[in-house]
Amino acid sequence: MRRTGHRAVRDASWAGCRVAVATVSDSCAAGSKKDASGPLLKRLLESLGADVISCEIVADDLPKIAGLLKGYADAFKVDVVLTTGGTGLGPRDVTPEATRSVLDREAPGLAEWIRARGAEKTSRAVLSRGVCGLRGRTLIINLPGSPKGAAESFEAVAGLVPHALAMARGEGHA
Repeated sequence: MRRTGHRAVRDASWAGCRVAVATVSDSCAAGSKKDASGPLLKRLLESLGADVISCEIVADDLPKIAGLLKGYADAFKVDVVLTTGGTGLGPRDVTPEATRSVLDREAPGLAEWIRARGAEKTSRAVLSRGVCGLRGRTLIINLPGSPKGAAESFEAVAGLVPHALAMARGEGHA
């Protein structure tokens, strides 16, 4: 186990994992707010040995989000895409819908686990509509937009991701 600065997570298999981070936020995309969650996730990932190939900001726009996710999975062939933001109940929160539109298969247990672990800290965690799943062999995980929520949610599933990727590659259960 390695300390990431928040909580301990398993990191044995993150080395060499290609990851993209997408912050979904109208205000960050417009430049009126500084992105704190994307850079925080990038630091956490790098501390685990992951290769963060991209850290981008996209507005709360379903076609733009879907296009970005497709590009990461299909053109860049990343192993994991982490999104942060756009998972709430607000009228512009469309990250789950954009993600579902590009997934081949959902991984509902990961999203449920994120919410369950978050609910241990705040009941508001159950208001997240984030989804997780596969497009090809790329695992896409929706995280909350706040830096604290994004970090805690990532750490809830960080130890599961290497095994999920091995399963997606057909390597079976360890």
